[in-house]
Amino acid sequence: MEERYKITDPQVLKVVAHPLRSRLLGLLRTDGPATASELGRKTGESSGSTSYHLRELFKHGFIEEDPDQSDGRERRWRARHRYTSWNSRELVGSPGGREAVEVIRLRQAQVLAEGIREFDESAWSPEWVEVAGLSDHFLALTPAAMAEFMARTEEMLNELAARDAGAPDARDVHVWVGGFPRMRKEGP
Repeated sequence: MEERYKITDPQVLKVVAHPLRSRLLGLLRTDGPATASELGRKTGESSGSTSYHLRELFKHGFIEEDPDQSDGRERRWRARHRYTSWNSRELVGSPGGREAVEVIRLRQAQVLAEGIREFDESAWSPEWVEVAGLSDHFLALTPAAMAEFMARTEEMLNELAARDAGAPDARDVHVWVGGFPRMRKEGP
């Protein structure tokens, strides 16, 4: 599996911003290869619907057929990349780019909200309950400092994942990292 799919076309970003498509891609990344029928059962969608959206993801290079797990009757799909990325500055300057970036950001916020709703403290050890959650910080940073934060965070997460690979108490963890500058409201 390749590390990253860098999107430069706002129309391709819109493809993956579709709620069902992003969910299907996420399932293929986290749970591994699957057929349209299997994904339909996981998402509560018909296999016809999941097949259509899988073909769209395939057409735009997000997924591929899994030759190692062919069952002969139905295609098994797998994600081609671990991550999807894009340069917001480049995309918002292109036709349709601002809308595509906004749609995908809102979709990311929906996924975050779904993850929060799905977390059931009673199903986890006290150690996991203590460390799971969100925090927010309001800081004055330069764009360079924010870029450094994002790069160092990704580097640290990769180091921690490599260190914990195979640990008996390691679990899949969905980590969200982000930051947006705020306009200062002047007033009395």
